[in-house]
Amino acid sequence: MKNLFQKLGPGLMFAGAAIGVSHLVQSTRAGADFGFGLIWALLLINLIKYPFFAFGVHYTSKTGQDLLTGFQTLGRWVLATYFLLSLMTMFTFQTAVTIVTAGIATSLTGLGSPLIWAGIILLLCFLILIRGRFSLLDQVMKWVVIALTLSTILAVILAWSAHEVRPDWTQVIPQTGLGIAFLIAFMGWMPAPLDLAIWQSLWAVEKKQLNPDLSEQQVRLDFNIGYLATVVIGLSFILLGGLVMFDQGEEFSNQGAVFASQLINMYTDSLGSSAKGFIGLAALTTMFSTSLTTLDGSPRVMAKISELLFPRAYRLNYMTWLVILVIGSVAVYLGLTDQMGTLIAIGTILSFVSAPFYAIVIYKLVNGTSMAEEHRPGIVIRTLSVLSILLLIGFSLWYLSIL
Repeated sequence: MKNLFQKLGPGLMFAGAAIGVSHLVQSTRAGADFGFGLIWALLLINLIKYPFFAFGVHYTSKTGQDLLTGFQTLGRWVLATYFLLSLMTMFTFQTAVTIVTAGIATSLTGLGSPLIWAGIILLLCFLILIRGRFSLLDQVMKWVVIALTLSTILAVILAWSAHEVRPDWTQVIPQTGLGIAFLIAFMGWMPAPLDLAIWQSLWAVEKKQLNPDLSEQQVRLDFNIGYLATVVIGLSFILLGGLVMFDQGEEFSNQGAVFASQLINMYTDSLGSSAKGFIGLAALTTMFSTSLTTLDGSPRVMAKISELLFPRAYRLNYMTWLVILVIGSVAVYLGLTDQMGTLIAIGTILSFVSAPFYAIVIYKLVNGTSMAEEHRPGIVIRTLSVLSILLLIGFSLWYLSIL
């Protein structure tokens, strides 16, 4: 078990990055608004996106290269498109997760303000990354994801035992424009934007350098454990939202601090003050894990793209992008602190409508000439991938048609 724990890493980082706003905010809202009725959507989107996240791990383990290096073989336009999409979303994503994390910390401690806590969180994450880079991040995230999983499952058990009257299991498809818009936003960032496959591949390369003896089976196991954790915790927050908030008539605020206070207070009122610690730990570790991994992931991919796209004189390294992200996130936070809901909606919707692009280029890469023929996916996974791409395109067109 000790040896297995040491081999784990990128899969749990994936879980830490994925389990954030999509789970704590969107899954809780799904439960609050629809009871258990959107569990189908959570399971379906996790199935649809699984092949493309798994392809990133498979490509890296077979070639020793990250996906961005592979994208070069498809044309510089792929890298340029990804660069622009990342530049458009990185500050919004980081600000959104920091706002929610700061709001939860303020609500739990009763000390300071969300602005102060946002600064503390960004500073703590920044220090972890500049102090230990990947190796410290690798160690920290293992314990964070374990704490997150255990505290969330315990919160569900407490909520289930405290409520004899529960939502039924009838699955529903939203009929109103607002309901459909929420469904698309919910699925857009569940379990994570598809470009997280690229982050995962970069982390996998780093992990391989730390542990050269990692086998392909261990890499695959690490990823599957992380992916399963995202599904279980997403389901847990739907159950929590349905058990505690469904039919309560509560309308969530778009302000990060107010939303966090509403969330914690509704759980506490329903489950008792003794449950506040478990709920708070689940919520705080959820958002801190996302804050930390996104603060590492975005600068890491931007530095790699700079290396691949630009002449040496115009390249920006990891540390420079890290500082840019911190400063940019603070600027966005100060300017849009009361628009958490809008920021999250923009980010999740953009993630969903760009998902077909990422799915297609990743599929093309792992089935192309840069992969040895014997290492290319089999007919079953290829068929699932094509169906998933068609569904992603269909969902995107469906959403655009109601705008």
